[in-house]
Amino acid sequence: MYVLDTNVIISLHKNYYRRRFVSLWKAFDQLVADGKITSTREAYHELHDGVPGADTEWAKANKKLFAIPDAKEGTFVGKIYSVAHFQANIEKQKLFKGGRNADAFIVARAHSVGGTVVTMERLKPNAVKVPNICEHFKIPYLDLEGFMENEGWQF
Repeated sequence: MYVLDTNVIISLHKNYYRRRFVSLWKAFDQLVADGKITSTREAYHELHDGVPGADTEWAKANKKLFAIPDAKEGTFVGKIYSVAHFQANIEKQKLFKGGRNADAFIVARAHSVGGTVVTMERLKPNAVKVPNICEHFKIPYLDLEGFMENEGWQF
């Protein structure tokens, strides 16, 4: 199970046009149909906050992928925020983005479903990026190319 960060969804739609990358989208849509792709409601909200490149029509058509966090996920978000380093930076990002930040919820979803986070963010020392949170809690993560490689895709 792959848990997609908002930036991956945006990157796919912005850089891989459906009419030009037909085989990519066929493979991706098959993963969606097989229930191997998920995200979180908070990512859905980020997509609808006027993010450049966001395909809100695709998100609306696939709203079932954007799960409402359950109690287990909520508890894990609390665990993430209990780490002082993560709490301070996430709150700062939240203020910059007008109250939306799906990062902790994406990691919590992956933890809950035993999935792998797919994000465009890179691991940076002392940062509070999705990969840093994943590393701290030993949750697997990939970038978009790693996701494609993991699926054995070549185009």
